[in-house]
Amino acid sequence: MSPELGILGISAAITGGIQLAGFLVAYSLQTEKFYDILGGLNFLALGIYSAIDGQYEGGDWSDNSRKVCATVIFSASRAWLLLFLGWRAHERGGDSRFDEVKNKFGMFLLYWFVQAIWVFSISLPIVFINSSDKAFDSLSVLDYICIVGFAFAVVFQVSADVQKAIWVKAGRVGGFCKVGVWKFSRHPNYFAEMLQWWAAWGLAFGSGSGWSDVQWWVSILSPLITMNILLNTGGTGVPNANGQSLKRYYDKVPEEYKKYREETSILIPMIGYKYVPMFLKRTIFFDLARFEYKPEVESEDKPKNITEGA
Repeated sequence: MSPELGILGISAAITGGIQLAGFLVAYSLQTEKFYDILGGLNFLALGIYSAIDGQYEGGDWSDNSRKVCATVIFSASRAWLLLFLGWRAHERGGDSRFDEVKNKFGMFLLYWFVQAIWVFSISLPIVFINSSDKAFDSLSVLDYICIVGFAFAVVFQVSADVQKAIWVKAGRVGGFCKVGVWKFSRHPNYFAEMLQWWAAWGLAFGSGSGWSDVQWWVSILSPLITMNILLNTGGTGVPNANGQSLKRYYDKVPEEYKKYREETSILIPMIGYKYVPMFLKRTIFFDLARFEYKPEVESEDKPKNITEGA
């Protein structure tokens, strides 16, 4: 077995062990309080382990700029996620997602299993980079682009999270958030999360054997799963924040929010979004029709209440 596959297998075992142990303790205590915490710690554990075990004869980890940059940025990203989710859960007094499932063994276990798959899949580019025994000479142009993109995405996400948290603490002035980076994107935090893992996957290219490297292609699961979760999974990401969830804005500030929505990109931060053709919005910009708010209109065929017109 190659060193890369060995480290990949141990990374999977570490992830499975952490999440299974977390589930057993959480189920026995009937709590979800450390679900997100163990998710964040699991990421950090994989980054640290792969960096330590990924050193090969004649090449220290610290001498490989690609490995160092990838691991440091990855750790900063996941440390922020750990801190932010922990703070948010504390502010909200818990996580309502688990109210109906934490007393059901199978369903609660499924949540932890899904988190294990998520953590492991997202970490694939970093594990691949750190486990590579390919001789390192210097960073390529692609490396520099991806490192800058990866770091920018982390800073951008932190900015978006902090700016919105401050806005919420200030009393949600204006009815919806349009401060800072939220002026240019309706979901800048989700944009940054997606960008991070595309950049990480691009950075991993230099650690492989080229376009035919199977393990590098497998690590594309990181950005693809991230996009699928944030764009297609109900109860989280863009679907959860749009659709009928927009009713609160259209009820309170309909004209202001309609204008904001028309002029502001759903993901990619930009100026001049209102001039983008609708077919482009519906495709490459992911501003899909299913994310629109559709007011519930009472059917004309619906029998009138006997008290109507009285």
